[in-house]
Amino acid sequence: MLIGLIVLVVAVVMYLMLTYNGLVRLKVTCDNAWSDIDVQLKRRYDLIPNIVETVKGYAAHEKGTLEGVVAARNQAMSAQGPAAKGEAEGMLTASLRQVFALAEAYPQLRAVESFTQLQATLNQIEDTVQNARRYYNAVVRDFNTMIEQFPSNIVAGMGNFKEREFFQISAPAEREVPKVSFGAPGA
Repeated sequence: MLIGLIVLVVAVVMYLMLTYNGLVRLKVTCDNAWSDIDVQLKRRYDLIPNIVETVKGYAAHEKGTLEGVVAARNQAMSAQGPAAKGEAEGMLTASLRQVFALAEAYPQLRAVESFTQLQATLNQIEDTVQNARRYYNAVVRDFNTMIEQFPSNIVAGMGNFKEREFFQISAPAEREVPKVSFGAPGA
């Protein structure tokens, strides 16, 4: 009887320890995944002034559009947390889409090699952000699921683990990667 009780206590302690360590691992993985997103977004933010300056040289009278991009960039940079960041990123993506539309109206801009390189770099960054966002959201899903499932929810409550927000872009039109192809129309 005593041995059975000891085995039961050891099993419960092992379960609690393994569950707690699993929650800690997922929490750290969430933090790391968010950091990866943050790094890619910073690369994006750093690239935007170069795009704006390049466009400004060819489309100076499009000042309102360019100021809108800068304002959206600043708002996205200062947003805190996945939900606010997702909303701000959606507005920034929409603003960038307007800048890319300008290039269609200014063929001489499309011919500038530095602009072509900037658009290619931005396209790569957008793909990387999208992949990082998918990974982050998958880790958050696993973490939140573990926090809500019984009996791990008891350990999560004792360890004060809180659910994480998903990183989502709010409007369906803003979910699309900005088109950065400036080939000849119809090409």
